[in-house]
Amino acid sequence: MKASIQHNNQEYRIDLSKPLDISLSLRGDEVNPVAWYLNAPKIVPVKDGNWTGKVSLGASTNFNNIYFNPHGHSTHTECVGHITPEFHSINDALKTFFFKARLISVEPQKKDRDRVITRAQLEKLFKKGEAEALVIRSLPNSIAKRSQKYSHTNWPYLEEDAAKYIRDCGVDHLLIDLPSVDKEKDEGKLVAHKAFWNYPKNIRSNATITELIYVPSKVEDGLYFLNLQIASFENDASPSKPVLYKIEKDENNNEN
Repeated sequence: MKASIQHNNQEYRIDLSKPLDISLSLRGDEVNPVAWYLNAPKIVPVKDGNWTGKVSLGASTNFNNIYFNPHGHSTHTECVGHITPEFHSINDALKTFFFKARLISVEPQKKDRDRVITRAQLEKLFKKGEAEALVIRSLPNSIAKRSQKYSHTNWPYLEEDAAKYIRDCGVDHLLIDLPSVDKEKDEGKLVAHKAFWNYPKNIRSNATITELIYVPSKVEDGLYFLNLQIASFENDASPSKPVLYKIEKDENNNEN
């Protein structure tokens, strides 16, 4: 199913029948990815006396409780309320759901004992005004990311100046395939989060960060339209399902 999208006085064609899902599913087992020193999430049937909410055990319906943390167990989208003493809800921050997006692949550079994504790297791959969403795929890329145990691994992260560059390029929605844009153990400094949201001086309350995505290697770098959907949680973060749609080339549009 083909669709036309008007964006900044230009018309783009996408094929809605060819979604590229870049979210990680949440599973109730040890295969699920885990970060932030948590145990695996649980999906278990409700029990009430002798009754168990599972059809194979005699119930009329499957009726599960789900125990998880959006920051540590799944693809999630967060707002500035993740770092503020005041409550801010992602359900208030994200009110539109289609965005022009650039997908880039970056191999973090070694810096002492860390691996970092730098401003200099981003400047070569992304320019101001290109898109309002930026999707970062870290290299090397492997299907192992779908079940990675991240705790105590010192994962790669964005340097503060890289986050400032993304912000200054006009990006409102940043997506990355790591548990955090910041260093795992940084004494709570959260410099990349703060730089991207311009906290605390002039907070960009409509801006979002999506973490723990997974972009298959077959998906090429380039321009897409992003559909970013969240569950309607009144919380700083919600599980989310970012989906990319390739922009089709035609005689009036050579974006890719």
